[in-house]
Amino acid sequence: RRNTSKYSSLSQRCIRALKTVQAEHAPPQHYTWRRDCSSAVMPRITSHYTIFPRDKDPRWEGVEMERFADEADVVIVGGGPAGLSAAIRLKQLAKEQEKELRVCLVEKASQIGAHTLSGACLEPSALNELFPDWKERGAPLNTPVTEDLFSILTEKYRIPVPMLPGLPMNNHGNYIVRLGHFVHWLGEQAEELGVEIYPGYAAAEVLFHEDGSVKGIATNDVGIAKDGSPKDVFERGMELHAKVTLFGEGCHGHLAKQLYRQFNLRENCEPQTYAIGLKELWVIDEKKCRPGRVEHSVGWPLNRNTYGGSFLYHLNEGEPLVALGFVVGLDYTNPYLSPFREFQRWKHHPFVAKTLEGGNRIAYGARALNEGGYQCLPKVTFPGGMLIGCSPGFMNVPKIKGTHTAMKSGMLAAEAIFPKVTAEDPASETAGLHIPEYEDNLKKSWIWKELYAVRNIRPSFHNYFGLYGGMVYTGVFYWILRGKEPWTLKHAGLDSAQLKPAKECTPIEYPKPDGKLSFDLLSSVALSGTNHEGDQPPHLTLKDDSIPVANNLAIYDGPEQRFCPAGVYEYVPLETGEGMRLQINAQNCVHCKTCDIKDPSQNINWVVPEGSGGPAYNGL
Repeated sequence: RRNTSKYSSLSQRCIRALKTVQAEHAPPQHYTWRRDCSSAVMPRITSHYTIFPRDKDPRWEGVEMERFADEADVVIVGGGPAGLSAAIRLKQLAKEQEKELRVCLVEKASQIGAHTLSGACLEPSALNELFPDWKERGAPLNTPVTEDLFSILTEKYRIPVPMLPGLPMNNHGNYIVRLGHFVHWLGEQAEELGVEIYPGYAAAEVLFHEDGSVKGIATNDVGIAKDGSPKDVFERGMELHAKVTLFGEGCHGHLAKQLYRQFNLRENCEPQTYAIGLKELWVIDEKKCRPGRVEHSVGWPLNRNTYGGSFLYHLNEGEPLVALGFVVGLDYTNPYLSPFREFQRWKHHPFVAKTLEGGNRIAYGARALNEGGYQCLPKVTFPGGMLIGCSPGFMNVPKIKGTHTAMKSGMLAAEAIFPKVTAEDPASETAGLHIPEYEDNLKKSWIWKELYAVRNIRPSFHNYFGLYGGMVYTGVFYWILRGKEPWTLKHAGLDSAQLKPAKECTPIEYPKPDGKLSFDLLSSVALSGTNHEGDQPPHLTLKDDSIPVANNLAIYDGPEQRFCPAGVYEYVPLETGEGMRLQINAQNCVHCKTCDIKDPSQNINWVVPEGSGGPAYNGL
């Protein structure tokens, strides 16, 4: 790719060779854990510098820590639909008004689209605004929706539900897409306009001016050993400074979490609530493929009080492909629930199995998604920066769509930024520009109207009848009143606070995978293309290494073993044979962020690994 070579030349110019340092030996990395009057020596799990600062580690004495800095007008974190739409719109405006504008975008994946995962059924409203000629430009929207099915599943049967015009799930006029391919295409359009795209470089740190405003970001350091010590090849990341920095990291971005605290951005909204979405791509019997057919279901295998559902989309991609997936709300209460195994079990329903039988699974992935909607939107502007896309949470949950709103938010951000960053006197009280007009424009846009109209659908499921009560509410109040009811329902609170102790719950017996329709976890992760440099500190960091065993295992029977869709977490016996310890297989991580969200102790903090690490999705 052109942008890869571009960045390598930049790095040759910017990143200085660092002298080799004779590192002192680290003290033994063990701690003692006591419980029930017994003790066991347990190895340290976390070695990341965000938990154990390097300025207190003698192995880092004398290591050159200066970073090269570069300047742009606008820096964008994240090469997803929101970040790329913002970059494109900025360069469109610069071209229209004949202004010079340097826009830099960093993306942690090895190439644009490699970390992108979605259903995806795309509503083209924002794309029509961004590129009215997208068909002529060759946008990969190959499958217009031709058929819409919605079902309530019981264990053996399907109850069809009529898809009335005006209901959120109606997909007339939409397109079934492979979102990674669409995002890759957006990246090509951005490059043609002059956006500087740097894949394989993760934004690891927010930088601040002395007045507290955002100055830019720093990319990740490389060449750090698993025990946290510097390797001979250690290189410091580089700094990118800008007048405005846009954060479009996707759902539950790790830099956005810092910004929420730094600027108190969630002061006037509810805590965000989430779901995990798991997805597979299958090549099926050509006779069974119905390009343009969209299928959604709720019900089995989940009980009525667990929010979730499925999708199965028939693609027109030159071969008989279907994209299928399962979504589980992360406000579930039973610690024995495994979203991955619920997904595998769902594929054995007769209505689903008849499509897949004789087919071949070719891809797997997972990603958390925002479900809070209108009630959970934070303040999105602050001195020096903005939040765009799924980072603040613009997903329309009843539609199961967030790409169009993410793109539109990036475009609105660009339109608010452009006159400020190109003005000779931007009239800003802070060094990093504060542009509240972006939030004002959001509230006047169709994004706000759309999210407000459906604000009560997701929280309406918190009732005795669960799923069925929520469906009745949607049918009566949304379809008739279109969200104009004079009240706003509340969500249940933090997803991490919803689990019940294991002793209050019944373990779930899942059937063994048959290797034809259902599969084990590790063979699934292998299909995601996930890879990380093995000799680096685990990027799944623990604030306290003792908490997993003392709290999560003791009270909730180790739920991280089940809610992780990639086999990252497992409890294994101590070498002494007495007690258990948590083992983190960080190389398996698909960057879904579920652990950071659902951990009942809120002890896990997901941070970026070395750039290019993670899944290698091909059009998920």
